[in-house]
Amino acid sequence: MKKNKPKYKQIIDAAVVVIAEHGYHQAQVSKIAKQAGVADGTIYLYFKNKEDILISLFQEKMRIFIEYIEELIAGKQSASEQLFLMIEHHFRVLADNHNLAVVTQLEIRQTNKDLRLKINGILKEYLSLVDEIISRGMEKGEINSDLDVRLVRQMIFGTIDETVTTWVMNEEKYDLVALAPQVHKLLLNGCGAV
Repeated sequence: MKKNKPKYKQIIDAAVVVIAEHGYHQAQVSKIAKQAGVADGTIYLYFKNKEDILISLFQEKMRIFIEYIEELIAGKQSASEQLFLMIEHHFRVLADNHNLAVVTQLEIRQTNKDLRLKINGILKEYLSLVDEIISRGMEKGEINSDLDVRLVRQMIFGTIDETVTTWVMNEEKYDLVALAPQVHKLLLNGCGAV
């Protein structure tokens, strides 16, 4: 219920900015409240603590991300086309939101192990979507069916993720979205049907 309220979204968006600017460990709840334009106490009406804010932030952004990708690939028969659209959208979302890119590629990885495990749990839905594309590609002969789906998923996600991380670490000096066709080709050549 709280997630549908405007202040929830304001706090999530403010948290992205504050965590990107100050780092997770230095991002105080009071800074997030100030960025969101709410009183410090208001934060606790929606979130238990800073960790809950980060988990909720990732959950909310990932939910929107996955819903959009599902809409984007719906009706596309080719697993190759679905994979391309997924890669391109992944790159576009992070290229369009510097703060979100910093949070997802750098800050989340600097948290404690328990927090990272919770984040990984949220990531499972995205990875399931990748699995569906891979399985469809195997059925249609676009992806080598002798390959292990989990290994192919690791290769796909790892390549996309590392490409974005490198882009962030290089201070976003080049067009990330323009890399989508090359990454797509590389992945398909690596796991395509032989």
